[in-house]
Amino acid sequence: MTKKILLACAGGFSTSMLVEKMKESALAKGLEVVIDACGEGDLENNLPADIIMLGPQMGHAEDSVREKVDASVPVTVIDMMDYGMMDGEKVLNTALNLIKI
Repeated sequence: MTKKILLACAGGFSTSMLVEKMKESALAKGLEVVIDACGEGDLENNLPADIIMLGPQMGHAEDSVREKVDASVPVTVIDMMDYGMMDGEKVLNTALNLIKI
C-alpha cells in the first residue's frame, strides 16, 4: 500500500525543494510513497496523509495540526539541521520510521 507523506511550511515553497530530494531518495530505495508539500493554509485540503511533517518555522502549530488529524497520524517537526541542509534522505528516513515502513 502506498503511503502519503505530507510536508507543510508557512508558504509551501521551501518544503517543495525538500520534497524533490525526498522523492529522489525514495526512488533510489525502490519505495512507493507519495510525497507532497503545502502551505499552512492549505493543509486540510491535502489530507488524508499517513504522516505530516512540519517545517521548523511551523513548530508552533504542531498541537493545532494534531487536533485536525486522526490520532493515528504522526505529526512531527522536521529537524532544523536536516531541513536547512535539505537532507531528503534523512527526512525520508524519519518519516518512514514514524509510519513504520
